[in-house]
Amino acid sequence: MSDRSLRGSNLGSRSMESDEGVALAPRQNVEYVCPEGHITSVPFSTEAEVPAVWECRCGAEALQRDGSRPDTKPGKPPRTHWDMLLERRTIAELEDLLSERLELLRSGRLHHSTRRSA
Repeated sequence: MSDRSLRGSNLGSRSMESDEGVALAPRQNVEYVCPEGHITSVPFSTEAEVPAVWECRCGAEALQRDGSRPDTKPGKPPRTHWDMLLERRTIAELEDLLSERLELLRSGRLHHSTRRSA
């Protein structure tokens, strides 16, 4: 019978501890406003570094109320396969390799697919 007394008590979702005697860290509420006019209030610890930009519920970037947009760092452009190839070989070397491969392909010593069937 004792196992039936726990049925429906939501043991996994609720804590049986009380908040009595627990001192919370000092907090500050920071308000963010998005271009759509939505206002979001987020509590932060007074010791936390507060971000200047917060994502709004609509997906736009919300700025701190009475705050300015932070300077954005110039990002590094993504490296392509071509960029990485040029780090290893010069254009002249690539042209030589291409002409060698084309010669092998035209002479029949190199097949279109380098895979061999087992």
